[in-house]
Amino acid sequence: MRVVTVNANGIRAAARRGAIPWLQQAGPDVLCLQEVRASDTELAKVLAEAGLGHWSVVHTEGDAKGRAGVAVASREPHAATAVGLDGDFVDAGRWVEAVVTTEAGPVTVASTYVHTGEAGTDRQVVKYAFLDAMTRRLDRASAGDELMVVTGDLNIAHREADLKNWKGNLRKSGFLPEERAYLDRWFDGDAWVDVQRRHVGDVAGPYSWWSWRGKAFDNDSGWRIDYQLATRPLAAVVTDAHVGRAPTYAARWSDHAPVVVDYDLGLLSTPS
Repeated sequence: MRVVTVNANGIRAAARRGAIPWLQQAGPDVLCLQEVRASDTELAKVLAEAGLGHWSVVHTEGDAKGRAGVAVASREPHAATAVGLDGDFVDAGRWVEAVVTTEAGPVTVASTYVHTGEAGTDRQVVKYAFLDAMTRRLDRASAGDELMVVTGDLNIAHREADLKNWKGNLRKSGFLPEERAYLDRWFDGDAWVDVQRRHVGDVAGPYSWWSWRGKAFDNDSGWRIDYQLATRPLAAVVTDAHVGRAPTYAARWSDHAPVVVDYDLGLLSTPS
């Protein structure tokens, strides 16, 4: 099962910039999108252009038109879907999940977009409330032995290796100690795994977001803020994890790059 997650920075704009041929070449089995910024109809049109029009899709726009919006699209049918975090943030357009039918049984895939926040403001308070709700959902999944992957733009760099200019961002939202502590808690005890970090090891990046401005992309002065988090059984069957970084600035179709992870679900199947 190849899972691709990307903050599209507006799915219609991404399609105009070249997202469709990229998706066709990437060949996902599950596609998770953040900052869709489109209606159901507009998203369906882009997916159809990419040859994914027959896929199962769950999408929530959120209450702020033209902002946020998350989706999960999969080749296989959805056994169930949910919007929001156990009744919280239902209208925010920041969390959606689908139970995908697979050869290994049901796998829950979530797409999330955590907003940027701003240190010392109400925006940061709301960000922490969202992360608290995420924590409760992750705890419930691990306690229930769910096979689950949580994907998306967390707008948090976990470690110094996850952003180029970490010294200059110690007091800014995205690298605050209080934010990073949430990820520390999730990964403590290995119930949840940052699959890309485990796969690539202790190296700088690979980054998934670069500012459109200046030479950030050319100098690889970026942040690793897009993740795939998996419960331990799924993390154990990851065979590849990489960032689909554009070869040049001109070839970018979003300010984020997709995170691509392959899960060999056959290793989870019980022989008959």
